[in-house]
Amino acid sequence: MAISSLTRLATSTINSPPPFTTVLIISRYFTKRIIFTTATQKNNPPRSFKTMSSSQNSKVIAPYGSWKSPITADVVSGSSKRLGGTAVDPQGHLFWLESRPSESGRVVLVKEAGDEPIDITPPEFAVRTLAQEYGGGAFRISGDTVIFSNYKDQRLYKQSTSSKGSCPVPITPDYGGPVISYADGVFDSRFNRYITVMEDRRVSSTNSTTTIVAVPLDGTIQEPNVLVSGNDFYAFPRVDSKGERMAWIEWSHPNMPWDKSELWVGYISENGDIHKRVCVAGYDPKIVESPTEPKWSPTGELFFITDRKNGFWNLYKWVESKNEVLPLYPLNAEFARPLWIFGMNSYEFVKNEAGKTLIACTYRQNGKSYLGILDDVQGSFSLLDIPFTDIDNIASWNDYLYVEGASAVHPSSVAKVTLDGRKVVDFKICWSSSSDCLKYESYFSQPELIEFPTVVPGQNAYAYYYPPTNPLYQASQEEKPPLLLKSHGGPTAETRGILNLSIQYWTSRGWAFVDVNYGGSTGYGREFRERLLDRWGIVDVDDCCSCAKFLLENGKADKERLCITGGSAGGYTTLAALAFRDTFKAGASLYGVADLNLLKAETHKFESHYLDKLVGDDKAFFDRSPINFVDKFSCPIILFQGLEDKVVPPDQARKIYKALKEKGLPVALVEYEGEQHGFRKAENIKFTIEQQMVFFARLIGRFNVADPITPIKVDNFD
Repeated sequence: MAISSLTRLATSTINSPPPFTTVLIISRYFTKRIIFTTATQKNNPPRSFKTMSSSQNSKVIAPYGSWKSPITADVVSGSSKRLGGTAVDPQGHLFWLESRPSESGRVVLVKEAGDEPIDITPPEFAVRTLAQEYGGGAFRISGDTVIFSNYKDQRLYKQSTSSKGSCPVPITPDYGGPVISYADGVFDSRFNRYITVMEDRRVSSTNSTTTIVAVPLDGTIQEPNVLVSGNDFYAFPRVDSKGERMAWIEWSHPNMPWDKSELWVGYISENGDIHKRVCVAGYDPKIVESPTEPKWSPTGELFFITDRKNGFWNLYKWVESKNEVLPLYPLNAEFARPLWIFGMNSYEFVKNEAGKTLIACTYRQNGKSYLGILDDVQGSFSLLDIPFTDIDNIASWNDYLYVEGASAVHPSSVAKVTLDGRKVVDFKICWSSSSDCLKYESYFSQPELIEFPTVVPGQNAYAYYYPPTNPLYQASQEEKPPLLLKSHGGPTAETRGILNLSIQYWTSRGWAFVDVNYGGSTGYGREFRERLLDRWGIVDVDDCCSCAKFLLENGKADKERLCITGGSAGGYTTLAALAFRDTFKAGASLYGVADLNLLKAETHKFESHYLDKLVGDDKAFFDRSPINFVDKFSCPIILFQGLEDKVVPPDQARKIYKALKEKGLPVALVEYEGEQHGFRKAENIKFTIEQQMVFFARLIGRFNVADPITPIKVDNFD
């Protein structure tokens, strides 16, 4: 590509503006001011501002999209800290893993210590595993020791959490590069070792070997000992308190873990090997299920979650003597999430005042999460009243639960929930992805859960609609707002109605925003999830278009200013909607898929057969690839891509960009050096949202953006 020279300009050229180019590579060698290009607004004259007073307030009358807002792109990028898990040590100290956009996405283990949390991870380390590309389960704490995966070399390290400035010590071999990754490990005190999933990419980076291995903790560094092997994938190795039994989840191609998986238990011999094993769930061909999250109780009973019978992930218990499983509390609700990442923890064992073991767990039903205490003996469930409407992982210690969650007014947070029996007596936020965001509360748009009809009679889908909201501005009564529809990634995933400042960035400027859970999304059971089988690129596209139509019919949006955006699988849905439907007037694809055959050939092992079930035969692969139907595109598109993306490689964005440019459509491509699948650096998060905003405003918006954003040049427009 002609743009490669832009990233290698000598420092002597920094004071000179670069030539016009549409494809931008954001490099660590340049500030954004150097690579911005200037383009003037044209074709769409801006509307004027007026003021209207009322007895209660005085608001500026201004076009939708032109409103001023304190929720700037800097605020959004600064609030984009990600939570990578929580843990509690035996003394009750809370630990959490956070990624920091301000440090180029470095992931740090932090320990709660009064008003000033302590970074456990030294500056030269980062806690992140690349296992299955999406990672997760990158650390485990036992006593005052943490074992973690270091991002740069992917080795496991051992470190003290109690000694200030403790230096991590490697416990796995140095293979000369990050070719082996570890995840989802647990301590095995019986043999003084660490049992973990290991992904070996030494022979092939696209067809890695995954096993469950044991790593000694006696100070010697040696090749890990393989305990379980032979299948394509493993997760959740969990050892009972005596070190006599280990449970794990495994699955094989062409299944994804939410399609069909198996739960096994292996018996550990005197020398530490697995000498006998039994399949607990997933072996019966007459029962389609995907067991997940096995866990041993303090008394040695095995619990897990599966979606047999009612099609919803519910809690079960294994009766070892009979090798049968029993449901604990059947409910048409999801007690687990799809296994995209390692280390999920949806339930914990707790003791009541009488010393009885209960289960603290969370489930999701009709777009909302619930937290409660389950008594598996009595079969009763007591709801706990907390402000979160969205809950992920939970951890416990004595009378406390540490809950990862969010709500319409809480960003991603960790809360300490104090219990008195089965009642909540205190709720305190310990960590927040944006601790000062409440100062913008008057600008927050509250999500409205909507259920809308699809093109299939009798079938509905769901979305969260966010109306334009700003305490200082309003539009004229004659104007309808521009609408940005977001299609989530996955596609086997779920969007949730929580406080997300990247959404509030749009709504506080006068945009309507809708986040769609199309058919195939999780959170609504297996039947809803499987609507997408053989129909990816059809059902998701139809549902997004149906949602936009539903909002138009209810007067919520301007038909001429409908835009669509999405990342990864959502980027594919965006491109497919723009190619095969005429609903939307412009789109933004973030690391999206344009060529399904190319994705199948180039993507990593974990998803290498994912498309077989989502798409179908060779004809479907061709017919649903937007790259093959460039002639059907008719509106402006902006593309964003990380150059180190191994899930959706850069060729996807480059091919569709080149084809659309040659067709003569307004198009732009921004590429980021050092970014993978999803953007982690603050400057790139900021640049992406600003350029989407100004792109839509210039191309279809008919308004001036209030922020001082310098737009990039758009091919076939500027």
